Formats: sequence, C-alpha cells, structure tokens
Amino acid sequence: MEIALLVAKRSTCLRRMVGAVIVKDKRILSTGYNGAPSGVRHCIETGCLREQLKVPSGQRHELCRGIHAEQNAIIQAAYHGVSIKGATLYCTNLPCSICSKMIINAGIRRILYQAGYADDMSREMFGEAGVEVIQIGCEPGQTEGQA
Repeated sequence: MEIALLVAKRSTCLRRMVGAVIVKDKRILSTGYNGAPSGVRHCIETGCLREQLKVPSGQRHELCRGIHAEQNAIIQAAYHGVSIKGATLYCTNLPCSICSKMIINAGIRRILYQAGYADDMSREMFGEAGVEVIQIGCEPGQTEGQA
C-alpha cells in the first residue's frame, strides 16, 4: 500500500490523488495514477471542470479529463503485454463502478484499498463477481486485514 501511496503523488488531479499497483506472485506488474491521457493537458493546467460545475464525488465521471489510477494500471499492463489475470490490486481508494467493471473483466481477483469512495455499485459488483475486497491500513509493518 505504501507503494500505491507513493505512485499517487504523481497524480495531476486537483480533487483527489489516487495510486494503484497490480501485483502477482509478489511481483509488481503495473502501476497507475489518475491524470489526463498522454499528450493531453492535465487539470493542473486547464482547471477542473467537475469542480467548476460542482459535481459531487462519485458522479458524472465522463466530465473529467483524467483517467483513474486503476484504469491506467490496467492500460499499462496491456500496453506492455503483461497478463494481470489472477492478480491483486492495491489501490489508495476503493475503485468506482466504472473501474470495477474493468477490474472484473481484466481478471483481477483481489483488491486491497485504504480509503472508501462514494460509489456503492462497485462493492456490489465485486461481490457478485467473486472479487475479494479488503480495506487495509498503510502504516509500515501493517498486514492485510488490519485497518
């Protein structure tokens, strides 16, 4: 989780800094943070449309220039030809419902996250798909299941 928190520091989002790390067999396969696609201006340059429109967290994702950290981690694995089937995702936040659909279809079987997110549908879909979801802390030496 500490690595996910470090990756989150690369975020260019003005509202929330999120980091994700995909791991399998104790090896890091891919990382991602939330920000605009490659070659596109970031919110730190253009301002945040969601903030200007006062869009609540967890709603109207299409009004954001950025890609979520989980999406970027999945895309990076695909870009480099790395299979993430059966992997574990460490994420600073519980994934949203859009990311949860991608995570399920990518074959990720377990998610460990630090903080919640205002999107109840994601937890419901993970349960239905059999994806294990565990909230953990991030203190050094803290293990899975400890919050």
